[in-house]
Amino acid sequence: MVSLFKGRGRGNEDTTDLAYPDDTTEDLVVNEDEPEFDDQSDYEEEEETEKTSRFRSLFAIRKHFVAPYDPTIHGPLVDLTFSPPPGIQEMELYAVNEPFAYIRVLYDYTTHEYMYIVLEPILTMSEEELLLELKQGLFERVDVNTRDITADEATSALKEVMDNTLNDYGIKLSPPQHAKIFYQLRKDFLGDGVIDAVMHDRFIEDISCDGVKRALFVYHTRYESIATNIIYDKSEELDSFVTKIAQRAGKHISIADPLLDATMSDGSRIQMTLGTEVTAHGSTFTIRKFRDEPISPTDLIEWGTFSPLSVAFIWLAVESGKSALFAGGTASGKTTSLNAISLFIPPLAKIVTLEDTRELKLPHPNWIPSVTRESFDTGGRGEIDMYELLKAALRQRPEYLIVGEVRGREAQTLFQAMSTGHITYSTIHADSVASVVHRLENPPLDVPRNMFTALDLVCVQIQARIGGQRIRRNKQIIEILDIDPRTNELITNEVFRWKPVNDEIVYSGKSYILEEIMEEKGWTEPRMMEELSRRQEVLEWMRVNKIRDYRDVSNMLITYFRDPESVVAKIRENAK
Repeated sequence: MVSLFKGRGRGNEDTTDLAYPDDTTEDLVVNEDEPEFDDQSDYEEEEETEKTSRFRSLFAIRKHFVAPYDPTIHGPLVDLTFSPPPGIQEMELYAVNEPFAYIRVLYDYTTHEYMYIVLEPILTMSEEELLLELKQGLFERVDVNTRDITADEATSALKEVMDNTLNDYGIKLSPPQHAKIFYQLRKDFLGDGVIDAVMHDRFIEDISCDGVKRALFVYHTRYESIATNIIYDKSEELDSFVTKIAQRAGKHISIADPLLDATMSDGSRIQMTLGTEVTAHGSTFTIRKFRDEPISPTDLIEWGTFSPLSVAFIWLAVESGKSALFAGGTASGKTTSLNAISLFIPPLAKIVTLEDTRELKLPHPNWIPSVTRESFDTGGRGEIDMYELLKAALRQRPEYLIVGEVRGREAQTLFQAMSTGHITYSTIHADSVASVVHRLENPPLDVPRNMFTALDLVCVQIQARIGGQRIRRNKQIIEILDIDPRTNELITNEVFRWKPVNDEIVYSGKSYILEEIMEEKGWTEPRMMEELSRRQEVLEWMRVNKIRDYRDVSNMLITYFRDPESVVAKIRENAK
């Protein structure tokens, strides 16, 4: 009997883990009825034929059915046993893609650092050899555009081709072997390669690769920045991943143009560099993970980012057509809050969103999401930037205009849109109203100060620490009232402020926007206070009853918009 892997890798000792079709544990064998090669020339001639034909001549072809892998029957695919060495403590162990991928977080008392360990099935040498052969066979056989089919259909198609290839080779795998090898194939062909498990981790916000032979870092919601056991050992492997992600995003990256911002298939944002032209340690990438389900206002209340009353205030302001800017530093939750408050927009209002990379997700039916596009060549032809998108959006007569972030000349057009009655929302990098004004007034935004009065609200977000834990809070909600004619300074009113001492968001007791809404609707002050109280009651009821999915929250808000009395009556009845 001749082994397929004879003379390769570590030798024949690892080839017994792949089963022969008759369910024995013998090594992979040739069909003994096949003629032997007479001489070297016959062997060389056979080598020139296609890989499939070569394997058909070597193996007995027997169709077989592989039973589905069942951990209760076949045992675990990943060894989760762990005996920590001195000075190391296991903080937690959790599944991210059960039964294939798990995460173990360790703490080193010597260095006082956490470690993020990815645990996946380990292939033997012969399984790795077979995996390489299968990949080559799949490259030759598969002719499917995964953009045209769903993820489940792509997985089924990949499994079918893998099983057909195994049948053609005459190889039978045990259920655990089949599951392990198919997991690796799916990771490489349909997933995200070596970082696939990390992409499945709901606690990870950012993934950072700093180059070849350097540990990847992740930002964990519980442990913050933490090193992983994932390393790209070869520059070819890292370059291939960066190129593949760019192609999946429908964009191009090369040594001539080595910088790229793109959106991954799951909506995550990725910034990439290729080669060593601009980054000394080779290709790099930074992924800002995208949540499958957008944050809802209920989430913001549950996490303490906003108080129920401040969210009720914003709800009333958005519904009444007041424009706002969300300001804050990096990762302070600006876009998250912007997406959440967008649920307060009336259900049938026409909305146009403009972004560099897709992040906003709304349940509204009358919504046009638009994204910028890079140029087709180095001359800049075909580029559509935020300014061009904004000009086009204004011709679409939107009732609500949402810009992902203002950072260039589009700011002037945005404020002109506000001045002409369009309701607009956007984000800006700034940590106070003073810094918002400074950024807007100076290049490259260059917005004249007299246009600031078209803006109604500035919500300042902050990332802070309380008790050693990182939190996000709404630091201030400030109304823009007017410009002092003598000093040319903005006249503002602080409606809500966060107090770090007791981690509480307090209401100042005075709001000019509420007075404007009272005037528009013909309400008295007690009626306004009652309305704020009712909306706060609805929000608190959703939080207590764990109604946090953005679709469920949206349905509740739509119902309240159409029939507030019945919603409040039902909530109060259920609360009894």
